[in-house]
Amino acid sequence: MGAILKQEKFLLLAIIATIFAYGFEHQFLSYGHTVALISGIVLVGFIVCASMRVAHHAELLAEKVGDPYGTMILTLSAVLVEVVILAIMMNNEPSPTLVRDTIYSAVMLDINGILGLAALMGGLKHGEQSYNDDSARTYSVMILTAMGVSMVVPEFIPEGDWKVYSAFTIGAMVVLYTLFLRMQVGPHSYFFSYSYPDKKRRKSAPEQEDKPISLPFSIGILMFGVVVIGALAEVMSKTVDLGLEGSGAPPVMTAILVAAISAAPEILTALRAALANRMQSVVNIALGASLSTVILTVPVMEAMALYSGQPFQMAMTPVQTVMIFITLLVSAINLNDGETNAIEGMTHFVLFATFIMLSCLGL
Repeated sequence: MGAILKQEKFLLLAIIATIFAYGFEHQFLSYGHTVALISGIVLVGFIVCASMRVAHHAELLAEKVGDPYGTMILTLSAVLVEVVILAIMMNNEPSPTLVRDTIYSAVMLDINGILGLAALMGGLKHGEQSYNDDSARTYSVMILTAMGVSMVVPEFIPEGDWKVYSAFTIGAMVVLYTLFLRMQVGPHSYFFSYSYPDKKRRKSAPEQEDKPISLPFSIGILMFGVVVIGALAEVMSKTVDLGLEGSGAPPVMTAILVAAISAAPEILTALRAALANRMQSVVNIALGASLSTVILTVPVMEAMALYSGQPFQMAMTPVQTVMIFITLLVSAINLNDGETNAIEGMTHFVLFATFIMLSCLGL
């Protein structure tokens, strides 16, 4: 028992922080913008602590069940966190553009941030890194279709017809994801896996026995970690909202923060995979997270809009549309040959830096 507690010390810290945050929430919010912002930043740190344990157990699951199941568990848990945070924030302080900006930020973070940084770091260490290009093409065309249907076409839908199109969008996303899920875990599961050559071990190196992996324990910790992250995020969202009000920061910064929180486990896992020369896992995580964010978050939030009778602004701005188009075009070119390198990683990372700059300018 003591060994488990020591191993899960970061998660324990997050649990203690959750209890403390709910006990002192009123004080955080009543001492002004600065205290609220500092409190929110501290809570983000504890959320990252919980995310580290979620990432660790997701890696253990990926090792146990193999791709694509392991990375699918990670991306679905991240989307669950994102949906929970969005629902909480929309309930506390409704914003017509928060859902759109969060999904857009998540896609930019996943494809340009995670994939770009992972390919850059992995390329500098290992040179060219191989993966199954079937997975990249499948993910890319699904992301383009889902974003086009749910976040580009709505710009041309008359205001009086939003309920009809929202219902259609929900149905389209469910059908797309159902078919994709059947492909991913069924007859086309080989699209999302790659056979790595066995690592050569020095004869003098003593063989280490692999520690047994408890599947139920890892799943339990992963799900419990997601709950802790969601609980911390509820208080964090209130403190950050209040803190940002007094800073003059663009509203999109809240959306970026939500996207970063949900992607924290993915970032850690993807970087470790890239440094271990396992680029297939990076592709599955980065593109799979982007697809899951669009194709799962959209129908849930659209259903909430239909239930409440209050529509969200889902159509992207011209700047967002251009950035998504460039991102998916660069991704289609870079991920078409089954190998990544540092130059390809840098192109995505520059696009990510551009996204951050545009967001700071309020665009």
